[in-house]
Amino acid sequence: MSKKGRSKGEKPEMETDAVQMANEELRAKLTSIQIEFQQEKSKVGKLRERLQEAKLEREQEQRRHTAYISELKAKLHEEKTKELQALREGLIRQHEQEAARTAKIKEGELQRLQATLNVLRDGAADKVKTALLTEAREEARRAFDGERLRLQQEILELKAARKQAEEALSNCMQADKTKAADLRAAYQAHQDEVHRIKRECERDIRRLMDEIKGKDRVILALEKELGVQAGQTQKLLLQKEALDEQLVQVKEAERHHSSPKRELPPGIGDMVELMGVQDQHMDERDVRRFQLKIAELNSVIRKLEDRNTLLADERNELLKRSRETEVQLKPLVEKNKRMNKKNEDLLQSIQRMEEKIKNLTRENVEMKEKLSAQASLKRHTSLNDLSLTRDEQEIEFLRLQVLEQQHVIDDLSLERERLLRSKRHRGKSLKPPKKHVVETFFGFDEESVDSETLSETSYNTDRTDRTPATPEEDLDDTTAREEADLRFCQLTREYQALQRAYALLQEQVGGTLDAEREARTREQLQADLLRCQAKIEDLEKLLVEKGQEVIPKATV
Repeated sequence: MSKKGRSKGEKPEMETDAVQMANEELRAKLTSIQIEFQQEKSKVGKLRERLQEAKLEREQEQRRHTAYISELKAKLHEEKTKELQALREGLIRQHEQEAARTAKIKEGELQRLQATLNVLRDGAADKVKTALLTEAREEARRAFDGERLRLQQEILELKAARKQAEEALSNCMQADKTKAADLRAAYQAHQDEVHRIKRECERDIRRLMDEIKGKDRVILALEKELGVQAGQTQKLLLQKEALDEQLVQVKEAERHHSSPKRELPPGIGDMVELMGVQDQHMDERDVRRFQLKIAELNSVIRKLEDRNTLLADERNELLKRSRETEVQLKPLVEKNKRMNKKNEDLLQSIQRMEEKIKNLTRENVEMKEKLSAQASLKRHTSLNDLSLTRDEQEIEFLRLQVLEQQHVIDDLSLERERLLRSKRHRGKSLKPPKKHVVETFFGFDEESVDSETLSETSYNTDRTDRTPATPEEDLDDTTAREEADLRFCQLTREYQALQRAYALLQEQVGGTLDAEREARTREQLQADLLRCQAKIEDLEKLLVEKGQEVIPKATV
C-alpha cells in the first residue's frame, strides 16, 4: 500500500512539472512574439529614416541640376548680349552712313541754293522764283509719292505681322488653357488617389490594432486559466501531502503496537484507493485539457506569424504606392509653380507696356499742344514776317520729334516681336512630358522621381530649376534694363549729332529760304507726325488687345 501511494504521489508531481514547463514555453513564445513585434516597429522606423535620406539625396540632386541649368542660362545670356552688341554696332555704322549721305545731300542743296542766291543778286529774281517753285513742287510730289508707297507697303506688312501675331497668340492661349485643364484634372485625380490610400492605410492600421488587442485579451484569459489550473494542482498536492501524513501516522501506530495482525482503520484503505483513482482521472483530464490548450496556442501563434508576414507585405505595398503617388504628384506641383511664374512675367510685361503707352500718350498730347501753339503763330499777314532762323528751328524740332516717334515705334515693335518669340519658345519647350511615374521626387512629375528630380520638371523647370540660380525674371529684367540704357544713350548721341549738323547747316545757309517751300515742308512734317501718331494708336490698340487676352490667361 505504501508503494502504491508513493507512485500515486510522484505522478501528480510529474504532471505539474509538465504543466509548468508548458506554461514556461508558452510564456517564452509570448515574449518572443512581443520581441518580434518590437523588431517590426524598429524596422518600420528605419524604413522611414531611409525614406527621409532618399528625399534629402533627391533634393541635393535637384539643386545640382538647377545650378547647372543656371550656368547654361548665364552662358546663353552672354552669347545673346554679344550678338546684340554686334547688331548694335552694325546699326550704328549703318546710321552713320545714312547721316553722311544726308549730309552730302544737304551740301548739294546748299550749293544749289547758293547759286540761286547769286542769280537773285544778279537781278533774275522772277525767273529764279518760278524755277524754284516748279522744282519744289516736283520734288515735293516725288517725295510724297515715294513716301506714300513706302507707307502703304509698311501698312500691309504691319497688318500681315499683326494677323500672324494674333493667330500665334490665340493658338498659344488655347494650348495653355487645354494644358491647364489637363493639369487640374490630373492633380485632382492624384489628390483623390492619395486620400483613398490614406483612408485605406488608416483602416488597416485600426483593424490590426484591434486584432492585436484581441490577441492580448486571449493571452490574458489563457494566463488566468493557467493560474486557476495551477491553484487546482496546488490543492491536489496539499491533499496528497495530507494523505501521506495519515499513512505515515498509521504505519507508526502499527509499528508502535507491533501487532502485524492489526489492520488499518476501516475505510482508510478504500479512501486511499478512491483518492488515487480520482487523482488519476483528474490528471488525465488535465493533461488532455493542457494538450488541447497548447495546440490552440500553437495554432494562434502560427496565425499571428502568418498575419505578421501579411502585414509586412501590405506595409511594403503601401510604401511602394506612396512612392508612386509622390512621383505622380511632383511634376504637377512644379508645373503649377511654373505657370504661376509665367503669369507673373506676363503681368510684368503688360505693366511695362502700359507704362510705355502712357508715356507715348503723354508725348502725343505734348506734341499736339506744341502744334496748336505753332498754328497760332501762322496767323501773321505775310510769311516773310517770321524770321528764317525761327522757321528752321521749328522745322528741325518737328523733324526731331518725328524721328523720336519713329524710334519709339521701332522699339515697341521689337519688344512685341521679342515677346512673341519668347512665348513661342515657351510653348515649344512646354511639350507634355512622358508620364513614367518615376521622375522627380515630391509628387507628381510626369517625370517625377526619376531623378527623381523633377528634372524637366522644372520646365526645364525650368523655370526649372532655377531654384538656387538667377531666375528667368531677373535675366529678363536685367536684359531689358540694359537694352533701355543702351537705347537711351544711342538716342542722346544721335540727337547731339543732329544738333551739331543743324548748327553747321544754319551757319552755311545764312540767307532767307522760300516761304512757300517752308510751308510745304512744314505741312509734310505735320503729315508725317500725324501718320506716326496713327501708328502709335494702332500699336496701343494692339497692346491693349494683347493685354486683355493675356490677363485671363494669367488668372487661369
